[in-house]
Amino acid sequence: MPPATSPFLNGVPELLVLRLLAEREMYGYQLVQAIRAATGEEIVLGEGVVYPVLHALERDGALAARRETVDGRSRVYYRLTPSGDARLGRLSDRWRRLQAGIAAVLERPRHA
Repeated sequence: MPPATSPFLNGVPELLVLRLLAEREMYGYQLVQAIRAATGEEIVLGEGVVYPVLHALERDGALAARRETVDGRSRVYYRLTPSGDARLGRLSDRWRRLQAGIAAVLERPRHA
């Protein structure tokens, strides 16, 4: 089965970005690679998905950014703010409830 990139993942990029940035600051391409690795390549998000999420989260105050030049290239590193940490908590709770609801349906006995 191909990696997940469907509309079914609405909200997942934001959740994954916040969760990974809760561990350490990263720049956009690092996040793309970290999401791929952390999900065992089940979720593969391109930069065209991740960067708009980063920009929206920064605009909302959930992330703070700093620019650094590395090997002659300018990189923007993102980190979670206290507001972002609270947002991560709310989103995590919502996704756990959703996951439990879906699991309950999937685990129901099938009728013959």
